Amino acid sequence: MGYIDFVSLVHKSTKRDYLARVNDSEFPKAKAANLAKKWGYDYWDGDRRINYGGYKYDGRWLQVAQAMAERYGLKAGDRILDVGCGKGFLVYDFTQAVPGVEAQGIDISEYAIENAKEEVKQDLQVGNAANLPFEDNSFDLVVSINTLHNLHCYDLYNALKEIERVGRKHKYVCVESYRNEEEKTNLLYWQVTCEAFNTPEEWEWWFKHTGYSGDHSLIYFEE
Repeated sequence: MGYIDFVSLVHKSTKRDYLARVNDSEFPKAKAANLAKKWGYDYWDGDRRINYGGYKYDGRWLQVAQAMAERYGLKAGDRILDVGCGKGFLVYDFTQAVPGVEAQGIDISEYAIENAKEEVKQDLQVGNAANLPFEDNSFDLVVSINTLHNLHCYDLYNALKEIERVGRKHKYVCVESYRNEEEKTNLLYWQVTCEAFNTPEEWEWWFKHTGYSGDHSLIYFEE
């Protein structure tokens, strides 16, 4: 298991006003979180003060797919699973980065799957990360980006076990974390769906106690 950062360039491209999210008069933090956790229109395509504010394909994940393809030596015929795939943008970008791969995705949001990128919609399904509907050792690469921290501890445990179970070769997860009180405060202010608030050391504990053997990286809300 190693630490490798594929996601920082995408994460840091977003500017965040933490206090504005907490203090907004129409969508204060608690109201935004209640709406976001329905995983429907408001979460993906509703007001920016709730979450994404319109989650449209812009190709930003292609650089992530290309970096993973190089890191893991992906080739035509390899099978890839994205756990928490959303609208399937990364799934699509894997097919562009490595023509001939078989990329699939699973997400808890029916809205996301219904409004997924048309080119890969047939390869996506609604499901729970804690109970993946795939056989053991089904995929050459299993990835999960910005998803597992949204799970309560009992589901987080199962999800990490499931990723390990269905991945026969490479695995990669990226989750939110904090290293100091400033980053913890920013995370608390900004997030609307996070349930697992863990330091890097605590994430290491989770990986060890679930037997997760893949790579990982952590997202910090530094400024």
